[in-house]
Amino acid sequence: MDITALKIFKAVAEAGGVTRAAERLHYVQSNVTARLKQLEQDVGTPLFHRQNRKMIITPAGEILLGYAERIIRLAEEARLAVSDTAAPRGALTIGTMETTAASRLPSILPRYHERYPEVELNLQTGTTRELVEAVLELKLPAALVAAPLSHPDIEQDIVFEEELVLITERRRATLCIPRDLANQTLLVFRQGCMYRSYLERWLASMGVVVRRIMDFGAFDAIVGCVAGGMGMSLMPRSIVEHHRQRDMIDIVTLPPEYALAPTLLIRRRDVVQTSALRAWRQMLLDGDEPALSATSELSRVP
Repeated sequence: MDITALKIFKAVAEAGGVTRAAERLHYVQSNVTARLKQLEQDVGTPLFHRQNRKMIITPAGEILLGYAERIIRLAEEARLAVSDTAAPRGALTIGTMETTAASRLPSILPRYHERYPEVELNLQTGTTRELVEAVLELKLPAALVAAPLSHPDIEQDIVFEEELVLITERRRATLCIPRDLANQTLLVFRQGCMYRSYLERWLASMGVVVRRIMDFGAFDAIVGCVAGGMGMSLMPRSIVEHHRQRDMIDIVTLPPEYALAPTLLIRRRDVVQTSALRAWRQMLLDGDEPALSATSELSRVP
């Protein structure tokens, strides 16, 4: 039983078949099949039920999968621990909400690149829910997500604090009466976006049920549709104030209990942090805007 065999086994379990696992790993199918059979011989029990081209994991396979994930993770941590250098270098992928990437990171990324040119920094955008899952599943070393968040396996720092505001088209800036809000279409990110939940909770507190909800995948599309009169949305003020369509929208301030939304940098407690990640974290904490204490300020978030 070796690391490569366990990686192949894990890929087949996740993909549900040899063909897709081979494509994901860039292996030939015969190699995947042979390594999988050898692994089953090593452990002395079938790991999958074969049904046509589908591979359904057995109870024994489920047990081994848990161990395989831990072994693969420990092997990767060991590699990082012995290969890491004092000077940040190598690849680093950070997860981030799209609004944070657009409003906060343009001023930080150039400084990081200038200070640590040997780091290949990449961004992966997603909703808070998607990013938290990616960090927990070791698909991302760290991510910028919206508070509140509480998980025993996650460490977090507050690196920004956003003021969320309601945005409407220019002629509807007086939308504060529940009756008016109920007649609006809600333009939001897909499920898993924490800003969406802030807006839904605020409306629910006033007994407002909106007539229609439309999901979007990009904040530019939301702002453009708001400006065009399709509905209303909730956005960080930091991104709305400087948006190219700012003169076509108006801002409605929310009550403080729904408006304050800290942005967290999260990472798993049990994963080794590379020098590149430590440098990224420190740059966020030492940024132009003072970072807040996660333990003292999160109580302000509903």
